Amino acid sequence: MPLLINRKVVEDNWTLINDDAFSEEGAVPAGDIIVPLALFTEHKESLAARNNQVAIQVNGNDDLTQVLENLEQFPLIAIDFPAFRDGRGFSIARLLVRAEYKGEIRATGDIGQDRLAYMERCGFTAIQISDDLFKPEMLNAFEEMSNYYQSATDSVRAVYHQ
Repeated sequence: MPLLINRKVVEDNWTLINDDAFSEEGAVPAGDIIVPLALFTEHKESLAARNNQVAIQVNGNDDLTQVLENLEQFPLIAIDFPAFRDGRGFSIARLLVRAEYKGEIRATGDIGQDRLAYMERCGFTAIQISDDLFKPEMLNAFEEMSNYYQSATDSVRAVYHQ
């Protein structure tokens, strides 16, 4: 899956794992991994013993209290957009920015071209797009709008302030 950072496609060094990786002994891949929050909570001790970095994936259904209390523990927080109509990930990204999270905030899931600029404005520092949706011309989405009606994390002044 293409990963966009700074509006460019880059190599992804992280592997998203799921329930199956914990069902078989030793099946968790080597290297840096992203674990859904529920699995992270369930396997916290074994994940802490790893030599590589461990990040988490959250979605709108997760209780973020534990995450917000331990932000420095996570080098990356992936926010899942399970469906186009679910916009809670935008609010989660803003919440992380307001909490002064310094790591990578990554968008994953159902992401189309029309959301890219908004994701960047909400504080996402990386956007992962599925292979079947990605087209190189999607990168033009970041330049399609030059004026905005509201302020955001990107410090672009809203139209009414100009």
